[in-house]
This record gives sequence, structure tokens and C-alpha cells, in this order.
Amino acid sequence: MNTRTPILVSACLLGLNTRYDGKTKQCPAVCRYIEQHKLLPVPICPEQLGGMTTPRCASFFSFGDGKTTLIGDGKLQNEQGQEVTAHFINGAQQSLQIAKLTGCTTAILKQRSPSCGVNYVYLGTKKIAGQGVTTALLTQHGINVISEDDIQS
Repeated sequence: MNTRTPILVSACLLGLNTRYDGKTKQCPAVCRYIEQHKLLPVPICPEQLGGMTTPRCASFFSFGDGKTTLIGDGKLQNEQGQEVTAHFINGAQQSLQIAKLTGCTTAILKQRSPSCGVNYVYLGTKKIAGQGVTTALLTQHGINVISEDDIQS
């Protein structure tokens, strides 16, 4: 039997039109990595899983990052000024549930995303060191999270 190891992957990196603007950020390096390592991609879009539509307004942290948001000290808002923190927390929880259901122990997530950012996110319009909400939650539960930047370097 030829079974492939499942890996959680930001759907936009796989070529699905799940980004806030309805577009994709397909990453050929990620697709090659998955193929070369004979992995089974499990696509997720935490914002969609959290109840947000595609397309949707761009969102960013108004303060904090994913780690602080999970303990109640961070907030996210969209470009129209509406608070969207609950959507991001819900999407992170749903993503974690999918990881558990599918046996994923590793994830490749989209850098700089308020959900998926591994090393960087946006605080307003400024790029800062930090994690997205989903990355923070997955990491807390022992899932190894890397970004497309880690694959390309």
C-alpha cells in the first residue's frame, strides 16, 4: 500500500482562489516540495473556515499578533474598521480540528497572513515579527508550521 503523509497547506499556496481578494498566491516551490516528498496536501483557508467570504476586505492586527489574540490581548480588524477577531479564532480552531482529523503534524502556511503568518504579520500597514492566529494555535498543539519562504530558501 502506498500511503502519503498528510500535510496541512494554505489553500492559496496550492492555487485555490481563497485569498481575501479572491485570487491565489500559488507557490510552485510548495507544490514541488509536496510532490518530491510524496505528501498528501490538506488545503485549508482559516478565514473561510471562520465564516468569512471570498472575496472579503483585507484584515490585519489592530494590536498584538496571533499569540496575544489567543489569550485575549490581540485584536484584528478589516480595512473598513470592523472587528473580525472572532472569525480568525474560529478559523484557527477549525484548522486545528482538520489537522487532528487528518493526522497532520506539519503545516505549510502563507507568510504575512493574519491567520497563517509564520514569522511575520501586519500590524496595521506595518510588517512586524509575529505569528498569525492559526499558526499560533497549531504551534501550541505541537504542529510544526513552516512558511513558503522556508521552502524557497
